[in-house]
Amino acid sequence: MFAADLSSVAPDIITLGKALTGGVAPLAATVASDRIYGAFHSNDASKALMHGPTYTGHALACAAANASLDLFEREPRVAQVAAIEAHYRETLAPLRGAAGVTDVRIRGSVAAVEMRDTLDVQALRQRFIDEGVFIRPIGKVIYLAPAYTIRIDDLSRLTSAIRKIVRACG
Repeated sequence: MFAADLSSVAPDIITLGKALTGGVAPLAATVASDRIYGAFHSNDASKALMHGPTYTGHALACAAANASLDLFEREPRVAQVAAIEAHYRETLAPLRGAAGVTDVRIRGSVAAVEMRDTLDVQALRQRFIDEGVFIRPIGKVIYLAPAYTIRIDDLSRLTSAIRKIVRACG
């Protein structure tokens, strides 16, 4: 479920964001180990971690998070992410050897194709739009992080556009 699980790491603190609400409402959570939590759990105000941003306990966001977590229990989210990752490995991983490509990183539903040189982001974004997709590169990286429910034909349109444009750039 978490990147730390794949790395065999037991973190002291994990922050959760977009996936809590499915990206539809601003909400994040910080989950701490008992050891870390114990350092702040006290009736002594000088030990308390006094942090209360604007959206703390935001009722609408909390309701969206509960609904999103319910969907994780009822629907095959982990299998959907695995299918996205498998598609990336089949379609984007072969770009590792392409001219102009430094690396291709794939983890779950996120893929990043790192180019050797800094990209003209505006021009590249327009090329993607001309291909009928909206992909927004950042710096030297072309990345995807779609919704877990993306249809495979839509994902194929995205990865095909990346392959076509990366090969044209090399």
